[in-house]
Amino acid sequence: MEKLQRQMSAVLNLLKLTPFKILLFALLGMIMFFAMYSNVKPEKLDLSLFSVADKTIRSPITVEDRAQTEKKRKEAVDQVEDVYILKKEYTQNRVDLLNSIFDSVSEVDDEANKSIKPKEDGSLPDQGSPEVRLDSFKKKLTDNVTKNISDQSLLSILAAAKDELDIARDLSVTAVNNVMGKRIPADDVENAKKRVEEELKYTSLNTDLKDAVIELGRYAVIQNEFYDPAATDELRQQARDNVDPVKILEGQIIVEEGQLISRDMYKQLKLTGLLESENSILPFAGLGMLIFIILAALYFIFAEKETNDKSQKDLLIFSILFILSLLIMKLLSIFEEFNYTETGYLFPAAMGAMLVKLLIDERVAIFHTVALGICGSIIYNQGITGALNVTVAIYIVASGLSAVLFLRKHNQRDKILQAGLVVSLVNIFVLMALMFIRNTHLSGGEYGFYLLVASLSGISSAVLTIGLLPFFEAGFGFLSTMKLIELANPNHPLIRKILTEAPGTYHHSVMVANLAEAACEAVGADGLLARVGCYYHDIGKTKRPQFFIENQMNIENPHDHLPPLTSRDIIIAHAVDGAEMLRKHKLPKEIIDIAEQHHGTTLLKFFYYKAKQAEMEVKESDFRYPGPRAQTKETAIIGIADSVEAAVRSLSHPTSEQIESLVKNIISDRLQDGQLNECDLTLKELDKVAHSLCETLKGIFHSRIEYPEMTKQKVKEA
Repeated sequence: MEKLQRQMSAVLNLLKLTPFKILLFALLGMIMFFAMYSNVKPEKLDLSLFSVADKTIRSPITVEDRAQTEKKRKEAVDQVEDVYILKKEYTQNRVDLLNSIFDSVSEVDDEANKSIKPKEDGSLPDQGSPEVRLDSFKKKLTDNVTKNISDQSLLSILAAAKDELDIARDLSVTAVNNVMGKRIPADDVENAKKRVEEELKYTSLNTDLKDAVIELGRYAVIQNEFYDPAATDELRQQARDNVDPVKILEGQIIVEEGQLISRDMYKQLKLTGLLESENSILPFAGLGMLIFIILAALYFIFAEKETNDKSQKDLLIFSILFILSLLIMKLLSIFEEFNYTETGYLFPAAMGAMLVKLLIDERVAIFHTVALGICGSIIYNQGITGALNVTVAIYIVASGLSAVLFLRKHNQRDKILQAGLVVSLVNIFVLMALMFIRNTHLSGGEYGFYLLVASLSGISSAVLTIGLLPFFEAGFGFLSTMKLIELANPNHPLIRKILTEAPGTYHHSVMVANLAEAACEAVGADGLLARVGCYYHDIGKTKRPQFFIENQMNIENPHDHLPPLTSRDIIIAHAVDGAEMLRKHKLPKEIIDIAEQHHGTTLLKFFYYKAKQAEMEVKESDFRYPGPRAQTKETAIIGIADSVEAAVRSLSHPTSEQIESLVKNIISDRLQDGQLNECDLTLKELDKVAHSLCETLKGIFHSRIEYPEMTKQKVKEA
């Protein structure tokens, strides 16, 4: 395993160089390209018109069949009938025309009466010859009337008595009004004229007047229904617009196996590009662009991280996990060639997300999930070249995100299996939702199959995560749970060294471990790391155990006879000495950091004020630990717990109120001194830490706590 770590360390050192980092991105891009190459490669189809298809051919894309669309639109337009409108005003116009003709007769009579003088005997002379009256009558009529109404009919009207004319007027107007009230197209005008004639034929008028009225009625009836080109065009346009484009849908079967390729099928094959795919580079260009986008996003994500060893390590871990996920995805997709088209739902999508979340961080895990979903939509295209399986993409993204969100609050390794179960439930719900949205009707056995593969995807993700995590932890130098348990063994040489050479320090370390572990778990930090770190945090005291108060059992305190500066050097040295001893014994970096940082840059107040009282010219900075300050939650909490335990132990009979006050004061002092500025502990989390420390201390010292009521009772008894 050490050899593997050395190899990984060498690779990480190479990644610090820009050319090797570019090479890693290029390698990642090439693997992605070749993993999806066959899924976008256009199919080479040797097809000809009227040949027999040797396999079922599906459309790789959704495309509009413009010829069929135009054909359907033309059919829809042809079915639209011409629009004709009824001009109702024509009826009134023709009725008015008839009235004007009869009014003209009255005007002719009136004019004739005015111009004739009575004879000597008092009688009226003849009103004029019919020809004269007819001529006067025609002058009052339009040319169109005089051309279409015979003189005989006009004379008959002129010759009629006034009461007969009134009857003739009413009959003709009524007949024309009745006939013209209905639609009269151009080809039905003659029939309309006949209907008027039929209405007027059986009247009580004399023969000559009746014939004249019939002629007037026939003349008055005209066409009143006319073609409306604007309305017709509007309806035709609506008919065109209502026809949806005819589309060949992605995945639609164009030709069944063994089917003769007709002209329409051949046109569809040509339209979808299946007959011109041999030399097409567009799918490969599109794939290259998509991969470039993913790699560019990956570059910017890691460009924001600090350019240190951790950044290089995270990039390499991400690359390995992404490649591993792609390979598993590709292997499962091979079964699609054997008509197992649902293998995408079996893919352990949450595996990579959980490993990235545990080994790197949440944001990178989310990006890993989304990028994997994009690749999955191409790889699991169900054998349709160039198609995208959006359903599988949503399934993969939902599966990975559910794992990341679950581990957001449960970052412990022992929660991985629980995360797998949660992912299984999410997979089932998402898969069923997608099936219902697509209105897929399945049998009971098919539903059972989908439930099974969705469950296996979540559980296999957890199993693979648990199985692969130790290899990544060991290979990249991560501090694994197993390693921590091994370091917590009381038989470890360094722990035995503390126990035998500084038993007081050992007891103090165990007490601090109890406090720190509970506080870390209260804020979601690594409690086991805190416990093990506490066992080793004061290993430096074994060099001079008698100079530390917890080891001064029945002996005089040597600091009473030492100058403050010497005492300062001895006390401060235990953090530096401890880190050196741990490095010498090759303990993990996290344990070394705890030993080195648990005091941060705090002030040795006792010896600083002792020096001031001795009127020595000293600076406060001379009596501070060299640091660095706590960089992690675990180290910061251990530092607080270390101070709290020592302070409470100095009290003879600590009460609950004293413990709470002491804890709050120590945390407040650390905050004001800036010791917590470089770790990511929030004020809310510090409240939880304080509460946890108080509860644990009350549990430890419960037998020694004296409540006010008990104290009063003892006083009374005395």
